[in-house]
Amino acid sequence: MLPISAWPLEYRRSIIGVFTDVDDTLTTDGAITPDALQALHNLKAAGLHVIPITGRPVGWSEEFALSWPVDAIVAENGAVALTADHVTDRHIVTDKLGEKNSTFSTPKLDSLLLKSYQQTDIVRSTNYQKMQSVVQRILAEIPQAKASQDSAGRETDIAIDHSEFTHLAPQQVAHVVRIMQSEGMQATVSSIHINGWFGDHNKLQGAHWIVRQLFDRNLDLEMDRWAYIGDSTNDQLMFEAFSHSVGVANIAQFVPQLAHLPRYVTLQERGAGFLEFSQFLLAK
Repeated sequence: MLPISAWPLEYRRSIIGVFTDVDDTLTTDGAITPDALQALHNLKAAGLHVIPITGRPVGWSEEFALSWPVDAIVAENGAVALTADHVTDRHIVTDKLGEKNSTFSTPKLDSLLLKSYQQTDIVRSTNYQKMQSVVQRILAEIPQAKASQDSAGRETDIAIDHSEFTHLAPQQVAHVVRIMQSEGMQATVSSIHINGWFGDHNKLQGAHWIVRQLFDRNLDLEMDRWAYIGDSTNDQLMFEAFSHSVGVANIAQFVPQLAHLPRYVTLQERGAGFLEFSQFLLAK
């Protein structure tokens, strides 16, 4: 990893959008700090697209999709997108199975938010029941394990807490991952949770999906014009795919577990690192 100061100006000038992780990238001690929130405002004011992509649940993300200056929030590792209706118009989309599906719907928050899924209602319902059985298996085999406290807001995945409110040893984290994979699920480990889901979506695929949904553009054709910033092992696909990839300084704890590192790293950790990233990106 190179220091973020090594990111060439000519490349920074070409950036049109930022994808960002949330936990321990935008947030510090579980909350977004005023300076990180101001950094989001500054990026948007400069005309950049800003899209958080998180393993957090859709229910948890609703408030932030309305209040943060972002184009959308992609939640549950690429499965669901939340878009404030002043950003994009309600419309019919085609899901990945090729079925016409009114995937934008009106959720609870005063009809101000549009919710879009990658999976159909039937697929989500079937998967939800299967996932609850997997949770019960995990809790039975690993007595110390607990479902994440935000589980009630999850629709398309499950999450086991490993360091937010409950601590699991590395071997227990690995055990949870093995159980999920043995049940045919994808599994990934963030800085706080172990997430599992059925389906072929992930953060990278979700990034491509949301660019099509919002802008009717092909991200493959403009990968070198987007930046990604994250902090942990579930950001590896993004670090590998984006030539303009950045880790906040607290990524150091995960370096031994990473097959793909970000190209650049900030001096500061968490929200302060995101602020550092935004200031350097916007320094022309």
